[in-house]
Amino acid sequence: MTPGHSPLSLMLGMMRLHERPELQAPERLADWLEARLDQGLDWFDHADIYGGDGHNERLFGEALRRRPGLAARVRVVTKAGILMAPGDTKHYDSSPVWLAGAIDRALRRLGVERLDLFLIHRPDPLMEAEATARVLDDAVRAGKVAALGVSNFLPEQWRRLQAALSHPLTHHQLQLSLTRSAPLFDGNFDALRRDGLSPLAWSPLDGGSLFQGAAGQALGRLADRHGVSPAGVALAWLRRLPGSPVPVIGTLDPARITTLRDEAQLSLSRRDWYTLLEAARGHEVA
Repeated sequence: MTPGHSPLSLMLGMMRLHERPELQAPERLADWLEARLDQGLDWFDHADIYGGDGHNERLFGEALRRRPGLAARVRVVTKAGILMAPGDTKHYDSSPVWLAGAIDRALRRLGVERLDLFLIHRPDPLMEAEATARVLDDAVRAGKVAALGVSNFLPEQWRRLQAALSHPLTHHQLQLSLTRSAPLFDGNFDALRRDGLSPLAWSPLDGGSLFQGAAGQALGRLADRHGVSPAGVALAWLRRLPGSPVPVIGTLDPARITTLRDEAQLSLSRRDWYTLLEAARGHEVA
């Protein structure tokens, strides 16, 4: 990711921060952040809609303001482009005015001088690529954003944007897991690899559904053999892919974070990888 910083093996998702009462007080959240940083986990994934109207970004920023030394240690990702105000039609907005404002608002809420990675959250059919690219390029030139990426885009959607940008798109955040493996077979994963985008995998445990049925049984057998948890095996399966996709995990529980960080380093054999794939898909490869 960024030269001079720790290798990225897990990203900590902040989507559910507002659901954890014990982390609402700035000092308590600062303690939690410092403990994660001391573990070598310094990447935190945000979006302006998490918690509603930037609430979770604001909680994060209040913790950093309470303990200013942490701001230089955290690496912040945030996303914008989804609008879902109560009583309004949910829609996407990749217009220059909205994205420029979203970047500035995120910087203020998060209490950082620069976003390490800014992603457009969803592809917008109304996006004018040249106009959107200008505002993103301007944000990089101004030092507000270090790197640019997209989330949930299809190849021709990110390529249209990239063609208009002066700076490269460096990351793509997509839904990818053992039980959500379609991008590996429909060309999307190959396309992002070809185009030099580093994959970030959201919902890498598929909301827990991959622990059910045949996939869950196969995960359990391998977990028992290796002395790890089924979740650790599922993350190791994901990390076995070319480019080592970075799982964006949603848990905020310190013990579980530690377990997943360690177990994601498990090295799966090619045979075990395909055994899990077969179980999840319900059929052997052709």
